[in-house]
Order: sequence, then C-alpha cells, then structure tokens
Amino acid sequence: MVNNEAVIRKVFTMKTIAVVGMSPKPERPSNYVSLYMSQNGYDIIPVNPGHDSIMGKSSYSSLLDIKENIDIVNVFRRSEYVLPIIHDAVSIQAKAIWLQDGVVSEEGRKLAEENKILFIMNDCLLRRHKQYYG
Repeated sequence: MVNNEAVIRKVFTMKTIAVVGMSPKPERPSNYVSLYMSQNGYDIIPVNPGHDSIMGKSSYSSLLDIKENIDIVNVFRRSEYVLPIIHDAVSIQAKAIWLQDGVVSEEGRKLAEENKILFIMNDCLLRRHKQYYG
C-alpha cells in the first residue's frame, strides 16, 4: 500500500506539514518544496535544530517540540537518519509520513503501518501534488 494513488490523495487532504531537515536556502529542495506547498494552502512547520526561523516561521529542534497537531511529517534527511524521526512521528500521532526522493526505510514503513500511519517513501511531495492537482 506504499505510494499508491489512494494513499497519496488521502495525504493531500491533510493540511499541516512538519518538514524535518528543512533548509533556509531557497535552492534546496526542502525549501522550495515547502514554499510550493505553503503557496498551495498547506501550513508548513520547519524542523531544523540549526535555525530559529525558516521562511519567517519558527523552526523547531525536533517533532517532539511542536505543540500543535501535525498531519504530515515530510522528511528531507538521509535514509540512515530517518528511523528516530519515524519513532517521533508515531509519538506525536502524525497521520502521515512522507520520505522524499532517495529516502527509504523498510523498518520505518513497518512501524508506520503498525501504528496506522499513512506512509510514502522515495517520492516527491511537490511532484505528486503537481501531478494530481497542478
């Protein structure tokens, strides 16, 4: 059930996205994907411990520091770093986890499925949104 159209469309009905690994640099995919999603009605919450603010929004050190409910956790970190992020996403009761292009975690997929969290991996949020809604 990973990366099928029905799951992807369901993810796009959710509106609050925590972006783990978001960069303040406009040329970085984490930045321009988040900007695009923001321009298309999604609430973006940056997660990057190295910055207090990104795109004019408060940046958090981890998912566990965010006080509001998170629908989607969008991950821009290398595959070897994602499992603790997925554990945090489970802890905060995120509804969906999206691992961007090149990011894969079979163990993370199993953990998400066990916790009834929608899971997409090795895919681009912006590309899929444009494919379905652009």
